[in-house]
Amino acid sequence: MVSAEVALTIPSILLVLAICLTALSLGVDQVRCEDAARVAARAASRGELTGTVQQAALQRAPEGATVEVEEDAGGVRVIVEARPRARLLPGLPGAVASAHAVWEPGVRP
Repeated sequence: MVSAEVALTIPSILLVLAICLTALSLGVDQVRCEDAARVAARAASRGELTGTVQQAALQRAPEGATVEVEEDAGGVRVIVEARPRARLLPGLPGAVASAHAVWEPGVRP
């Protein structure tokens, strides 16, 4: 009787563990994308070149992320998007974060 209970319990525990680890991975990726977007927007608002801004974001973003920099008269917006690393539950959305910063005094777009 004990072996039947163990046979049912272990897969359930492994499934819950897989779901928890996937959620943790998605949360970490989201925080990293938000940090990358914030740092890149701040650098862009100071007048850094677009290539430098993208490199700053990619250093902090999850591996394989994409960085988009949009400039207008009012400021700059940086969008960082990363695919989900977790392959255990397909169909999950990736992490997306954006940050907006106004131009620093003396910086022209």
